[in-house]
Amino acid sequence: MPRPQNFKNHAKFVPLYHGFAFPVAAINFVWTAKRAYSNPTWDTVIAALFGAAVVVVFFFARIFALSVQDRVIRLEMRLRMREQLPADLVARIPEFTTPQLVALRFASDAELPALARKVLDERLQDRRVIKKMITDWQADHQRA
Repeated sequence: MPRPQNFKNHAKFVPLYHGFAFPVAAINFVWTAKRAYSNPTWDTVIAALFGAAVVVVFFFARIFALSVQDRVIRLEMRLRMREQLPADLVARIPEFTTPQLVALRFASDAELPALARKVLDERLQDRRVIKKMITDWQADHQRA
C-alpha cells in the first residue's frame, strides 16, 4: 500500500529516471562537450552534439508526458466539477485554467466547491498556493 500522500511528498520521483539515467546523460554531455572543446575533431563534436540531444530528449520526454497528463486531468476535473459544484460555479468551469485544475485535483469532493470558488474569486494562479490550501488531500498515485 502506498504511503499517505500530501503536499510535501506528492511530487513523483522515479529513481532510475531522475537519479540514474538523467544524471548519466548529463555527465556524458558535459564530458563529451569538454572533449570537443579541448580537441575539436568530427568525432568529438558529433559525440558532444549527440550528448546534448540525449539531454534534450530527456527534458522533452518529461514535458510531453506531463502535458498529456495535464490535459487528462483538465478533462477529469471538468467532469468532476460538473457533479460536485453548485450551479453558479458550474457555469464558471470554463474560467478555470489548466494549472488551477491540476492543483485542485487533490481536493476532496467535500472541500472542492469552496476551494474552487476561492480560486476563481481571488484569481489564484500559483499551483503551490492552491495545493497548500487543501486540507483533505486526496492522493493521486497514477501520475506520470
